Amino acid sequence: MIPSGNSKQNIDRFLGYQNDYDRYRPEAPPIVTSLLSNYLGSRPAVVADIGCGTGLSTFVWKNAADTIYGIEPNPDMLSKAAEKLQQDSEAESLSFQQGYSNQLPFESGSVDIITCSQSFHWMEPVSTLQEIGRCLRPGGVFAAYDCDWPLVLQADIETRYNRLIASADSLLAELQPEAERAFKWDKAGHLARIQASGHFSFAREIVFHNTESCDAARYVGLMLSQGGLQTVLKLGSTLLDEAIAEFTAEVERYFNGRTLPVLISYRMRVGIK
Repeated sequence: MIPSGNSKQNIDRFLGYQNDYDRYRPEAPPIVTSLLSNYLGSRPAVVADIGCGTGLSTFVWKNAADTIYGIEPNPDMLSKAAEKLQQDSEAESLSFQQGYSNQLPFESGSVDIITCSQSFHWMEPVSTLQEIGRCLRPGGVFAAYDCDWPLVLQADIETRYNRLIASADSLLAELQPEAERAFKWDKAGHLARIQASGHFSFAREIVFHNTESCDAARYVGLMLSQGGLQTVLKLGSTLLDEAIAEFTAEVERYFNGRTLPVLISYRMRVGIK
């Protein structure tokens, strides 16, 4: 994220719900480290995870790289990441600091791998990719990867989920002046932007899947952790309360007290300097 334009709105969008975000959102799967290390051709000495949130995508590197930095502009998310770091005695190679995607605290050519998990769409892409290109060493790897929402479950529940998210976005257009709204770039354009930036000799998209355990509370929590819906609730609107209650009831009926394996699909766009 950049400290101008819409970036304050983008950062503020995630204030105040770091605990629920960390509780319900998926952790980065281990395949991320093996895929990117393979493209690098060796174990990375330095990894930077930018827009790292609460560290869900940072801690996965703790045994897969020598030094790992989590960079995050949102103070609430950053405080949660730091709290988790203090509780993990095996994460001595990790550190977190506040920062922006186009003003990274690294020497030119000093980073082996840079990642953006669930975050690149909030960053101004031209200046961000320029800064990533500056920081990566020759042969270094950049990866922007995201989950597909909603998680794979059942048609009616997924339809209700999509309607809720669309309703939240429509409500925000009414509840917030345009100047106060967060702005995100479309994820489908990530690869084209990486290719067009001129900073990478190779780029491609990779699709993979992971399975995590999920119960009704987590599935509902994942829906409620989406930024647009959170913003509607923070603005004090009750217009989605009925739809949220109906969604929750449907999810609870489906899980019926069970914890089930749920498929999580990922799309990763990779660039090699």
